Amino acid sequence: MSDRIARLAVIGVGLIGGSLARALRLAGKVGHVVGCGRGEANLKRGVELGVLDSYTHDVAEAVADADMVFVAVPLGAMREVFAQMNGKLRADAVVTDGGSAKGSVIADFNAVCGQHAAQFVPGHPIAGTERNGVEASFAELYLERRVIITPTGHTAPDATQRVRAMWQACGAEVIEMGVRHHDEVLAATSHLPHMLAFGLVDALARMEDHDDIFRYAAGGFRDFTRIASSNPVMWRDICIANRDALSRMLTSFAEEMQALAVSIETGDAERLLEIFQRAKDARDSYVDGLGSDA
Repeated sequence: MSDRIARLAVIGVGLIGGSLARALRLAGKVGHVVGCGRGEANLKRGVELGVLDSYTHDVAEAVADADMVFVAVPLGAMREVFAQMNGKLRADAVVTDGGSAKGSVIADFNAVCGQHAAQFVPGHPIAGTERNGVEASFAELYLERRVIITPTGHTAPDATQRVRAMWQACGAEVIEMGVRHHDEVLAATSHLPHMLAFGLVDALARMEDHDDIFRYAAGGFRDFTRIASSNPVMWRDICIANRDALSRMLTSFAEEMQALAVSIETGDAERLLEIFQRAKDARDSYVDGLGSDA
């Protein structure tokens, strides 16, 4: 079977979905791209930019003739989208998604679209920026980035292979992972850093002299808090969807911060140097060169 997608339906045409369409076009791996969403202006702009060939506001209409369906909506909207496509998919169609928490997405799919379980390949591209909308999309977003897929026990092997080939055509490295492990890893490496950025900026913004704090913020502050400009609705949904793993991670991190505060308060220079050196060594060894995530 050819790995070329004849008709791609993108449900949620923003940075993630729009960039997938652009990347597949650049690679010559897609024919017609139909977009689906609520915002008329965004969808029209997608056509103007050549990201989409057509669009609709009706999920059932969008997926009816598609051989590949990519769902890139906030986690809180996943179940509704799946419900609208139930019974409307072609027998040979494959459905995948870009959700940042896989356990909740699989539960939503099974609850309202279970008859298509063999056609569903849960996925998560580890790429993004803080920008939103189809205007923010670009073909190189997934180049040399990682995409995690988490096939279930019901997923057909052929469906998994087709999704793997799609992401590889975008220049991504595709990794297969268990659902629970995915959600734990992402809670630590993506969800927790976003909570720290949101929490820090919100706390500083509520301080009495916050104008001066932000006015004199240096590059390090801007770099660290960039992700606090991310979509609030999307991140609210991620917190709820992955709350068990993220809560454990936040509790553990709070304990680490309390221990660090004690070291600072007591002037324990040796302990501080030990923490900072260990952190530097770990980042230099494992993080540098891997690219950013979202």
